[in-house]
Amino acid sequence: MAFISFVGRLLFVSVFLLSAWQEFSEFGVDGGPAAKSLRPKFDIFWNHLSTHTGLKEPKQFEIQHLLAATIALKGIGGLLFILGSSLGAYLLLLHQAIATPILYDFYNYDPEKTEFNQLFLKFTQNLAFFGALLFFISMKASIPKRQLRKRAPKAKTT
Repeated sequence: MAFISFVGRLLFVSVFLLSAWQEFSEFGVDGGPAAKSLRPKFDIFWNHLSTHTGLKEPKQFEIQHLLAATIALKGIGGLLFILGSSLGAYLLLLHQAIATPILYDFYNYDPEKTEFNQLFLKFTQNLAFFGALLFFISMKASIPKRQLRKRAPKAKTT
């Protein structure tokens, strides 16, 4: 049973690790193609956030830093998750919570357009990943820790 659980975790986290590896290998000086596609989506997200909260974007903000953080979250979280660590699941949850509404902004598109359907499909897929990570964390917390059993005293025979 432990081997099957390991293989399941490995298959689940392969999505995150392969994505992190691809983004890392294409990173370059400017952040690569991932940074180019992330920049306009982040700007739209930040405009929504700033209009509702009044926050301003930091002056020295570079999209490469955000991309490097997502690569680190996916890579480190994925490796820890394979080993069965709850910390890895929490890191992947953090990544999902931050990246999903920014990358898959279906709410900015007309429902009649094909982009809406594609982004909505990916958004719901990431929600499923989020739910699976929550399930893993709750199952891990519900398993009682192994306790040492005390030996029952032997009855004295006289």
